[in-house]
Amino acid sequence: MHCRYLQHKGRLFKVPGLYRWAVVVSGPKLVDDVRKASDDELSLMEAMNDNLNSEYTLGHDVHHNPYHAAIIRSQLTGNLGILYPDIRHEIVTAFEEILDLRGNEWKSVPAFQTVREVISRTTNRILVGLPLCRNPDWIDLTIQFAVDVVKGGIIIAFFPRVLAPVVTRFMTGVPGSARRGIKHLGPIIEERRKHLEEYGKDWADKPNDFLSWLMDHPEASQSSTKDLALRILSVNFAAIHTSSNSFAQALYILAADPQYMQSLREEVESIVETHGWSKGALPKMRKLDSFLKECQRIEGVSSASMVRKAMKDFTFSDGTVVPKGTVVVVASQATHLDDGNYENAGTFDPFRFANVPEEDGEAAKHSFISTNSEYLAFGHGKHGCPGRFFAATELKTMLAHVVLTYDIKLVDDTTPPRSWRIGIHIVANPTAKVMFRKRAH
Repeated sequence: MHCRYLQHKGRLFKVPGLYRWAVVVSGPKLVDDVRKASDDELSLMEAMNDNLNSEYTLGHDVHHNPYHAAIIRSQLTGNLGILYPDIRHEIVTAFEEILDLRGNEWKSVPAFQTVREVISRTTNRILVGLPLCRNPDWIDLTIQFAVDVVKGGIIIAFFPRVLAPVVTRFMTGVPGSARRGIKHLGPIIEERRKHLEEYGKDWADKPNDFLSWLMDHPEASQSSTKDLALRILSVNFAAIHTSSNSFAQALYILAADPQYMQSLREEVESIVETHGWSKGALPKMRKLDSFLKECQRIEGVSSASMVRKAMKDFTFSDGTVVPKGTVVVVASQATHLDDGNYENAGTFDPFRFANVPEEDGEAAKHSFISTNSEYLAFGHGKHGCPGRFFAATELKTMLAHVVLTYDIKLVDDTTPPRSWRIGIHIVANPTAKVMFRKRAH
């Protein structure tokens, strides 16, 4: 896609996908057209349904009425300050338990799997709370569910649409995952429903977690236990693998070049000393923020973002018309590696975004979570990733904890393990190992 981008920059071009051609958008003007398009012109949900068969893999209600997305946008983001001690506590505990380091000896660990487990525990601490977030079967299910959905989506696509319900039921892992989810969540949901009926929305010791917010939503009273379980699993699907990818890539880059460690360590130490561990301290860690953003810019989780399906013939501002049914994507990685957008775009510069002067009000525009037509890792516009504020809080706290608590290095190689590319997806190397030891003070 990168070569085609260089040939057709600022215009539309086509690339072949697994089942169909996609029209790729490049250049700020056309990206803006996608951003501004209404859902009945260019639809995110229908593109997702085409890719994952989400109507069947995530369930009819989750696909057609994604009210959980509004809860992520409002309540999850709004509660991050209050929930921050829980987020940090789970990160610290998870690293300690999973790494299980002895004395000051180095230990080699499978990086991607370790990161994924820390992220599953931390995410679920906020989604469903203790003790379920630490249950090994639940952790395994939340990680496995994404694999079931992606594989299930591919299998369903090979059959006529009319057979989709039968194929989902007998040939995919999705129904089994739903049953496992209900086994864990069923008793918790029943108990909370009793409290809701008895005391209304407020009762003493009511958990302040995503499941509570979901059950408080007016639409949830009509929802079955299965629907609520599938919504929780769907949020896990969106949260765990993208964040695990991003953090594993950052960990490989950090382990390959220990000089970055010292700068980050000094920044985190001085800010924690002054402001303590709080959500308010995180925006002050500008080098840390820049490091994660630069990892995302250079690596990222996909070479394309802002995937949409044309619901009718759509005319771009340059006059190009894409016919109804066309899949449209934005060339995000090629945009990130364009020298016209970033100086020496192909070079990893960890503190590139921290060097913007704070006085001119530009700093916030260059933060990890801020989207624009040149930085598209989280999409852009009204469909920008709603969970990015939570993801950034989680990833920054993890990185701050790692640099303060551990020394890390690669097992033998001095270059970061290469990410795998599968279609448009970019996956942090799933087999590489990183050495950890308790930090030598």
